[in-house]
Amino acid sequence: MYKVKYQENEISVADLESAMQLAKELNVFVTISGPGFEVCGIFGVDSVKNGLCPDGVVYDWNKASRIGRVKKERV
Repeated sequence: MYKVKYQENEISVADLESAMQLAKELNVFVTISGPGFEVCGIFGVDSVKNGLCPDGVVYDWNKASRIGRVKKERV
């Protein structure tokens, strides 16, 4: 049994796949609780096209800008 919590509501579903599908349909911040774990977020953001996330926000993260980059360049 999994619970999908959002705002002031809580819905119980039979399996994780159903919980993930419900979270995607709700399109709001949710918490999914299951046996021994809990995960939260807005589900369904799975692609970047033309430099934009599905909601239109510019995706500008790149691995080269990470903190560990400078250490690698010293070698």
